[in-house]
Amino acid sequence: MTTLFANANLIDPEAGREGAGWLLVEGGRIVGSGAGEVPEAGEVIDCAGRCLAPGIVDIGVKVGEPGERHKESFRTAGAAAAAGGVTTMVMRPDTTPAIDTPETLAFASARAREAAPVNVHAMAALTKGRAGAEMVEIGFLMDAGAVAFTDCDRVVADTKVFSRALTYAASLGALVMAHPQEPGLSRGACVTSGKFATLRGLPAVSPVAERMGLERDLALIEATGARYHADALSTAAALPALRRARAAGLDVSAGVNIHHLTLNEFDVGDYRTFFKLKPPLRSEDDRRAMVEAIAEGLIDVICSMHTPQDEESKRLPFEEAASGAVGLETLLPAALRLYHAGALDLPTLWRALSLNPARRFALPGGSLAPGAPADLVLFDKDAPFVLDRFKLRSKSKNTPFDEARMQGRVLGTWVAGRRVFGGNEEGSADAA
Repeated sequence: MTTLFANANLIDPEAGREGAGWLLVEGGRIVGSGAGEVPEAGEVIDCAGRCLAPGIVDIGVKVGEPGERHKESFRTAGAAAAAGGVTTMVMRPDTTPAIDTPETLAFASARAREAAPVNVHAMAALTKGRAGAEMVEIGFLMDAGAVAFTDCDRVVADTKVFSRALTYAASLGALVMAHPQEPGLSRGACVTSGKFATLRGLPAVSPVAERMGLERDLALIEATGARYHADALSTAAALPALRRARAAGLDVSAGVNIHHLTLNEFDVGDYRTFFKLKPPLRSEDDRRAMVEAIAEGLIDVICSMHTPQDEESKRLPFEEAASGAVGLETLLPAALRLYHAGALDLPTLWRALSLNPARRFALPGGSLAPGAPADLVLFDKDAPFVLDRFKLRSKSKNTPFDEARMQGRVLGTWVAGRRVFGGNEEGSADAA
């Protein structure tokens, strides 16, 4: 059966344009789109002028299986993703135990297929146990389906170990994702250094730690020729090094998480631990620099950095509380803050949310071109609402956007042409 999405505002990040039109889907794939004569179809969905875009490809999602299922399961993460317009999750390997063997990877992949309504791909650890001492069997893990290798927020401090892992990854064409940070400077820090941190009496780290970490990584990338993705840049100080690496032709990409694009260090306020992130929230100048880097294309990817934490780990003094925030359901409306502020247009935003991560991780999706999978999100970019964290589908409710006024509501999500969110659910549009 064919499905026609009629009367839509099509957001095409590949072509770099948006406009009124229709989209035709058959057999789980897009077969055509246009703005002229509307074709016939077995099912017609009237989008009523709302935005239809490729589903979001969210890299760096933490799911608690195995080991921390009380924080997030594949079922709840998948439901949250579908409700947030995320059609593909790339999960992190910082589980308990870490995803560092083909067997653990196979378990996670099987659980994802059973429980999640969206596409799920797994990254594997770069070193065994994410301990930074001995690299994993990269080739075997690639054969088992690993799309990239990372120790997540643990920096491989031993430069020789990291260099050897990069050399081996380069020989296999594997993508390595790293969290640029100088571990000595950043150890124990929970906010960015400056007057605000001093007034709050909290241990702080200078933005130069991120620059130093990135400079080291890029020097090793130049030496080894590996494919590299910096997962969570957050400071203007790191951008010149990234720019030089691009100009030198290194196979380097970079990402930023949505919280560092929409929040700043002052949001910590009175020690609110839902705003404790890693890296910590930065200055307003840094936030603006990150937005400008997205607009320029210097930074390729926006992600949620979805990190569920239970109440017990957050209801602690700021210095002791766990880092991280959930973001699968809030990624789209938070990103639309940048659109409503006039900082980014919708095609540019979706290039970073969908097209670029799909291309960088060699995944299908991110496009409205004929032949692309029909992974789609229909949303009302102007619909206002006040976020209630207790209505989030994630098991953990640690969002910094609790009670925030937001704009942009997901009306429907489709994976391979099959609807996984919307219809009769709360927040969906009639016939959408």
